[in-house]
Amino acid sequence: MVRGGYAYITTTKRNTVLYVGSTTGLTKRTYEHKNKVYPDSFTARYNVDKLVYYECFHTIGEAIAREQQIKSWKREKKIALINKFNPEWKDLYDEIKDWDY
Repeated sequence: MVRGGYAYITTTKRNTVLYVGSTTGLTKRTYEHKNKVYPDSFTARYNVDKLVYYECFHTIGEAIAREQQIKSWKREKKIALINKFNPEWKDLYDEIKDWDY
């Protein structure tokens, strides 16, 4: 069985810090960011828990490759990607929270 994946971007309440990640379970991973399950992590220390962007992929390998691509971009290009997908920069967690882990 091939397991799919997601590349995603989270930010702070005021959209000051961007974090790019990948995961096989977007709902679970976003929940972990919001609840600071890993208190010593970058996202917990800087309160980066608002999901503003995600992409779905057939395999986790594709998601990881996309994560690495986005991470290599300058901040302006990441912001343009978010603006196209989510112009209001609303927290998308409510839209995905009922997805299966």
